[in-house]
Amino acid sequence: MNISISRRKFAQLLGAGAACAVARPSLSFSAPLAAESTAAGIVRLSSNENPYGPSAKALKAMTDAFGLACRYPDEHAVSLTESLAKLNGVSRDQILLGDGSGEILKICAEAFTGPITNAKTDSAGRGKLVVADPTFEAILAHAKVYGAETVKVPLNATFGHDLPKMAAAAKEGLIYVCNPNNPTASITPKSELRDFIAKAPRQTIILVDEAYHHYADSSDYESVIPLIKDNANLIVARTFSKIYGMAGLRCGYCIAQRETIERMRPHQSWDSVNIMALVAAITSLDDAEQVANGRRLNSDAKAFVIAELDKLGYKQIPSQANFIMFDTKRPVVPLIQALKQRNVQVGRLFPALPNHMRLTIGKKAEMDAFLSAFRQVTA
Repeated sequence: MNISISRRKFAQLLGAGAACAVARPSLSFSAPLAAESTAAGIVRLSSNENPYGPSAKALKAMTDAFGLACRYPDEHAVSLTESLAKLNGVSRDQILLGDGSGEILKICAEAFTGPITNAKTDSAGRGKLVVADPTFEAILAHAKVYGAETVKVPLNATFGHDLPKMAAAAKEGLIYVCNPNNPTASITPKSELRDFIAKAPRQTIILVDEAYHHYADSSDYESVIPLIKDNANLIVARTFSKIYGMAGLRCGYCIAQRETIERMRPHQSWDSVNIMALVAAITSLDDAEQVANGRRLNSDAKAFVIAELDKLGYKQIPSQANFIMFDTKRPVVPLIQALKQRNVQVGRLFPALPNHMRLTIGKKAEMDAFLSAFRQVTA
């Protein structure tokens, strides 16, 4: 069936949609857009998302950009790159944007891991992938696609990366360090990481994933971005998915020396970041309240749920992120399934820690719902 519509009618419909969308940012910060999952009866605490969503300013920037949807995003990509370079004290050619930091991880796997089939033509530095166990698994999946050998090194007794063992496992290739680490929410001390980077062979690429760095407030944590100027083999990945509440928009980036960025760039799709994500990211960087509020709300809700779990006798790994991981004192899979039956979604199984549950920090009402369901399934 064909449906015709006049230009005037189309404009009216578009205007109505835009007006509705613009109206939504007037919601208070404590009444986020992410409430749809709760309204549908599902408490989603499974993916380390920010339940408060993007800032009102970012939402308005997106609605204002509706008319640019017909244009390629090049100019806005340049603008965001310039903003990130200024923020981090680097040059523009040291920034590579990505479709979320997930694309950055995929590019690194493709550029720096896999077998060398022709030493005369392949880029130097390809080889195995070395990661902690457990850690964020996406880069492992990518490296396996490219035929790379993968090595998992268990976390140490304090749930930090065992950097000496990781260094011993890799001479060429890629070492992935997620700090704070996902799923444990733990950190690797700044002195250990700084020393590791300084001593690593130049042919070994070190990718430090700082997706959760905004949430880390320990005096033993620091970003390694300042170390890039002296280390051509260091890449730092960042994302707008967490503190900026843009997980569904997909916008991330990495910082490295120019030559390293140029090795990565050929493996990226052109214009991989969409214009809505770009305008939201640009605006978010200028909204200091988004970061401050996100930290405060996360800290308050995390303190609440940790206190309640302490009362129940469950011990957590010290958390420096917007999620926690705690020992359930029994196999976690049946608990995950039982909570799901009660419309509470928590993190998946991480085989290295089969009795630990990863729990995203949501709004206080969501944490209340989790605690109620958790008490039921552990009774």
